[in-house]
Amino acid sequence: MQLTLLELLSWIAVGVGLASSALIVVDTRVLGYRQPIKVLDLVWAVTGVYLGPAGVAAYRRWARPQSRRWQQRHGRPRTRPRQIAILTGLCHCGAHCVLGVILGELVVSFSGVRVGGETLWANYVSDYSGALVVGVTFRYFTSVRRGRRRLRDAVVNVAKADLLGVTAFEIALFIWLAIAHHFSGSEPATDPSSPVFWFFIQIGLAAGFVVAWPGIAWLVRRGVKMMPDHGPSPAR
Repeated sequence: MQLTLLELLSWIAVGVGLASSALIVVDTRVLGYRQPIKVLDLVWAVTGVYLGPAGVAAYRRWARPQSRRWQQRHGRPRTRPRQIAILTGLCHCGAHCVLGVILGELVVSFSGVRVGGETLWANYVSDYSGALVVGVTFRYFTSVRRGRRRLRDAVVNVAKADLLGVTAFEIALFIWLAIAHHFSGSEPATDPSSPVFWFFIQIGLAAGFVVAWPGIAWLVRRGVKMMPDHGPSPAR
């Protein structure tokens, strides 16, 4: 009975996350509230997957006013640039981790790889590696350079601006998954085909969002994390 209730709760949580993501996609792609950087449309859609309604609320409060369509109707928003930079940086790193988990789980599932005889350790390695690969990919396609310099810039930018945040997200996620696996002792907790697994992933990423906040704020204060208009965030 406990597992049945947990599965039901998991289906609800995953469904709410997907619905929240769909709302953001409709707002950006259909209604035309595009972000100043194209990749941020994807970043915010992915944020809705694990933060659910809280992600939608954050998007409408902080991200939607940054779109050209919103500003044409309402003028420049009265927002704090540093807070926008922190939130954008958090969502950016969170998106790397979400997509990295999906990529990593696909690799582990199809390869059947084990680390120390456990899939959990294999998941840790593949998820973290996947997040870094996604981060480099994001940076690569937003770089203005070409060829090897473009790839080098992508790797350097991930190391400088994203590695700290991604690592904080992943540590929080891994600790939570270890705790959940230990106390639940159920196969669905480590089975990517089960909604329970993805529900636990949602909780871990939400925890990572909180854990990564101080590090991202520090990077913004140092001017490492950039504003959505590609300029350094000004100090208040």
